[in-house]
Amino acid sequence: MDEAKEIVFSGIQPSGLLTIGNYIGALKSWVQLQEEFTALYCVVDLHALTVRQNPAELRRRCVETLALFIACGLDPKKNIMYCQSHVPAHAELSWLLNCHTYMGELQRMTQFKDKSQKHEDNINAGLFTYPVLMAADILLYGSHLVPIGDDQKQHLEICRDIAIRFNNAYGDTFVVPDAYIPKVGARVMSITEPSAKMSKSGEEGSYIAILDEPDAIARKLRRAVTDSDGEIRFDPEQKPGVSNLLTILHAFSGESIEALVQKLAGKGYGELKNAVAEACIAGLAPVQAEYKRILNEKSFLEEVMRDGAERAGAIAHKTMLKVRKRLGLAPYKL
Repeated sequence: MDEAKEIVFSGIQPSGLLTIGNYIGALKSWVQLQEEFTALYCVVDLHALTVRQNPAELRRRCVETLALFIACGLDPKKNIMYCQSHVPAHAELSWLLNCHTYMGELQRMTQFKDKSQKHEDNINAGLFTYPVLMAADILLYGSHLVPIGDDQKQHLEICRDIAIRFNNAYGDTFVVPDAYIPKVGARVMSITEPSAKMSKSGEEGSYIAILDEPDAIARKLRRAVTDSDGEIRFDPEQKPGVSNLLTILHAFSGESIEALVQKLAGKGYGELKNAVAEACIAGLAPVQAEYKRILNEKSFLEEVMRDGAERAGAIAHKTMLKVRKRLGLAPYKL
């Protein structure tokens, strides 16, 4: 690890198909960050367990998510990419931080409230303490920056609070991380409900998956929600559907939103949707082709996963030695 570079950490759950929201809001910015920072990108399979999973599907999706990371442009030689469960220190540090996190803090988390409503038959303790595991993920590697969307600020805030509390109690132990929020495309909205973030856990027609076939992309975008006044302009408050389509078009075409609005002036929403579909299909085609190629290289993916876990584990081990000493846990040798 290059100690002269700041450290970036981020992760994505392997539950469900990754969407263009993940691609625009996370993966594309990760590719840019890999040139400037020491970056750890994690398939957070432990987080996925707050919802009941099919074991065979979860194992498959872990590998597929890693393959998609690489297909989107992340270089295994420049980044550390691994599965969360392959580094046991994530779970160990999570427990130690649980003992330094207050119930009231966790009860205020909006994600717990939202997910409790969606999964009333499975409101488990892991769902409640999810933010602590996320804090452990980040603090384990001395992360300076965490790429997040606007809706994840609360998670980073509790992570910072836990780190500061621990440092105040036991001495300087953790780096207190800051947010890295991309200025454009950080929050891609649902195409059927533009007031809500695009999510891979949403209804199938509400998101475009990175691996969707061209016909499926065009079909979904034809059904995208707009409004009734017919004017193409960027106004997230008054025209969330149209603004969301312009954001997606900007992300895939590279043209500024202002230039796109001028180009589409006087045209109908049908032409806007067609332009978005064409840009999405063209932009995703090379990613999809590379993904299919990489997925067939089983030994390569196994090597990337194993190497990433070893590199991440080495960093995590140093952190845990310091944490255990600070807490007064009995020393042991591996």
